[in-house]
Amino acid sequence: MERALKGKQAIVVGGSRGIGRAVVDALATAGAKVTFSWVRDEKAAQGVVKALEAKGASTLAHRADSTDPAQVKALFDAVGTPDIVVNVAGTARFGPLAAATDEDLEAQLALNTRGAFYVLREAARRVRDGGRIVQFSTGGTTAPTAGAGTYLATKAASEHLAFALAREVGARGVTVNVVSPGLTETDGLVMPRPAIDFMVGQTPLGRLGQPPDIAEAVLFLASEAGRWVTAHNLRVTGGL
Repeated sequence: MERALKGKQAIVVGGSRGIGRAVVDALATAGAKVTFSWVRDEKAAQGVVKALEAKGASTLAHRADSTDPAQVKALFDAVGTPDIVVNVAGTARFGPLAAATDEDLEAQLALNTRGAFYVLREAARRVRDGGRIVQFSTGGTTAPTAGAGTYLATKAASEHLAFALAREVGARGVTVNVVSPGLTETDGLVMPRPAIDFMVGQTPLGRLGQPPDIAEAVLFLASEAGRWVTAHNLRVTGGL
């Protein structure tokens, strides 16, 4: 899909590291002008910009916390009318439900659910006709595990926001989809090594996912090739 997005304006919410960074790279390399948000690590964000500038791609880093609707609006204001919006930002806290604190739940609701609402609401108002919206979730919402209840609940809510939005903006030719990664090798992967090894052993392909594996799926949905896919949860899990 080389240069498949030439001339397109994209927003990636949460693009300074991990899967988000790979999404920024994939969209920018395909020709889109990408504005991505970061919250804490400005050095990492500027590193993404410099790396892509060296490849001749166009990116802009914009500080915006998606738990704050005013900052989400400012991020969209910086772009105007995007063709593509991808919300990668999320957080997870694991442990038995009986041990979960109110703060554990609130932190995940703030980013995974309300943050998704703020981003999707702004995308619905701003995205160009014929545009693409992609909301990130997790493969765990259809394969739940013990200790992930609060995380999966807050992510599942974001999926249904996206599915409803797909039916609201479809008449404008806008597609809205969910991408649900499986176990992916990033600095956010905090599972104990034995647990990771066990999960890898359950995967037909016999390995951990890599951020570019997920980014390529987003690129498909964001391109013309994905024009007939909407209200879909694309599980990019390696078969888990």
